[in-house]
Amino acid sequence: MSLFRNWLQIMMLALPSLFAFATQTVTGTVNLIMVGHLGIVVIAVVGVSNIIMYNVFALFSGIGHTVNYLVAQNYGAGEMRKGIGRTYLALSASVGIGLLIVLAGWLASEGVLMLTGGSENVVSTGADYLELRFYAMAFGIISFVFHGFFRGVGNTRVSMIVAIVSNLIMIGLTYGFVNGKLGLPELGVKGAGWAILIGEAIQLLLCLIVFYGPMHRKFGTRSLPKPDWRELRLVAQESGKLGLMEFSMSVSMYIFTMFVARIGDAALAANEVALNIMSFGFMPAFAFGSTATILVGQEIGRGKPLLARKAGTNTAVLGSLFLLLLGTAELIWAVPIARMFSDDPLVYDTAARLIQVSAYLQIFDGLYNFYAGGLRGIGDTTFLMRASLTLSFLLFVPLTYLFVRVADWGSMGAWLALYTFLTVLGTTVALRYYRTDWHAVRLKEAHG
Repeated sequence: MSLFRNWLQIMMLALPSLFAFATQTVTGTVNLIMVGHLGIVVIAVVGVSNIIMYNVFALFSGIGHTVNYLVAQNYGAGEMRKGIGRTYLALSASVGIGLLIVLAGWLASEGVLMLTGGSENVVSTGADYLELRFYAMAFGIISFVFHGFFRGVGNTRVSMIVAIVSNLIMIGLTYGFVNGKLGLPELGVKGAGWAILIGEAIQLLLCLIVFYGPMHRKFGTRSLPKPDWRELRLVAQESGKLGLMEFSMSVSMYIFTMFVARIGDAALAANEVALNIMSFGFMPAFAFGSTATILVGQEIGRGKPLLARKAGTNTAVLGSLFLLLLGTAELIWAVPIARMFSDDPLVYDTAARLIQVSAYLQIFDGLYNFYAGGLRGIGDTTFLMRASLTLSFLLFVPLTYLFVRVADWGSMGAWLALYTFLTVLGTTVALRYYRTDWHAVRLKEAHG
């Protein structure tokens, strides 16, 4: 395949994923802006709740990532009955996980929010909002399995459409519930929680319609294969490893937020504004990382490991170009962007400095996502789990403590710790990708 055709294939897969992730990011940004007029405490509530939900999602996200790479391999190998069987096993597990998340939200929302170290105002204002976010996440985990299937068969456009529709609904409902518009009651920050819950429920409904409608006509998804308990063990093991990988990073980010929260509400609000803006850098990172998983997994399924390696490299190159362009825009317009979220100079001045420092450093977060996506495509999940666990808790957390608590460098110290960690992690995963013996890579199979 020529370089041009390869790059075109990458863009055709990556752009829908990019638009899907962009819609999610824009939804989070617009929602934060819409509640921003309610004050610093509400901004902090939404930001801290986002971190908590990121932890919950990360803990169980491995099940969707596992479906993504296993189905990609099965699709490439022409073994879609096995891929559908694995998807059904994952869906059954995700329903059980969803029930656990609902129980956690019902019983522990206030306690979890208190653990972040936020002020009493943050806890009292945000408990109901966080409870609704837990309920929404239960739907989100199940939807993520469906998205893993859609992307695994290379249909990122369907995944994009579902994400765009559901997120637009969330934005409209947030505007209505927060401000008492569109004939809806004025519920403040709690209304933002209801908007996310309803939007996630609609997203799951759309996933079900697509899976049992168009996907059935192509792959026979309504026909439930006979359960293979060896496959269940494989799905569970791979989901556990990928979940631990994501969870270790999210827990370290949670601890990072706890350190920042103790600096003060204004610092916490600035931190969450900066993270929200920098999430635009995560978009191409996630989109091209997901594309790497698809292309690498499918080529492995076809028995062409060297083409798989090349596809991962080309995906990383294109993704890096996107990040460089985005970083330039963030560097130039950091202050006016930050002022969109808050008119408090304590918030937007600090947020703008954090954005400018990380504008180009985010390329290392991109390298991590691009090459981790490629390693997922070959099933090298054990290494990813170990690298994430080791560097999250032996590098990121100690550095954050050292820079924030010991050196007393405030928010800037926290972000220097964050990007030191991402630089080391991105470099480590990229080296692993190119030191892998690709001739020895095989399809992931269940054993014994």
